[in-house]
Amino acid sequence: MQLYFIRHAQSTNNLLWEQTKASDGRSMDPELTEKGWQQVQRLAMFLLENQAPTPTATHNSQNGYGFGLTHIYTSLMVRAVATSSFVARALDMPLYGWVDLHEEGGIYLHDPESGERVGQPGKDQAYFSTHYPELILPEGLAQDGWYNRPFETPEQCQERVIRFHNQLLLRHGDTADHVAVFSHGGFYNSYLRYLLGIQRESDQLWLVLNNTAITRIDFRGDETIVVYLNRADFLPADLIS
Repeated sequence: MQLYFIRHAQSTNNLLWEQTKASDGRSMDPELTEKGWQQVQRLAMFLLENQAPTPTATHNSQNGYGFGLTHIYTSLMVRAVATSSFVARALDMPLYGWVDLHEEGGIYLHDPESGERVGQPGKDQAYFSTHYPELILPEGLAQDGWYNRPFETPEQCQERVIRFHNQLLLRHGDTADHVAVFSHGGFYNSYLRYLLGIQRESDQLWLVLNNTAITRIDFRGDETIVVYLNRADFLPADLIS
């Protein structure tokens, strides 16, 4: 299996942090910015132009001979769904929602009095049906919001990372599938730390993943091969964020 971990395009929260280095005024589930939509278009064009693999290619570590994606999964946070749905339409591929791909912490807002981070419901089935009808939602999704739980602790995020990884291997581990997952920077760091055996307490280490950048990890039997990290060479300099 080849795994392509792709971060969502720039969101309004990303832009807010870039401009203020603060979270005051953040959205619980932000939309994409204008720059984000430009990034999405570049990503989709890049993947479409390089989708079909060259049958005779033996060395394709930079995907110069194509990606050959077979499956696309996405977090159910709006910024990820907006990014992945545009790509899935461009590639004419089905798009599957995967709850465990959400960002660390989940859907939340800060209580204005206590400052406590309070979990929120997230978008419901009616929202996705209206705005992203091509998205195939997981079975058993709650009608009143897909998240609908307290703020997620770091320990709970680590448990979710392991659950996602085990389920990914169960679905695709012994196959030749090329799987794209659209997710988030915090989840990416937790997942890469898990794969690389880095302790959760190593908060001084941060693995950068730019908006719409691609990381490729191959799984061959018992081997885990990090092929490349944070690839964004399809974006011009002014669209890097």
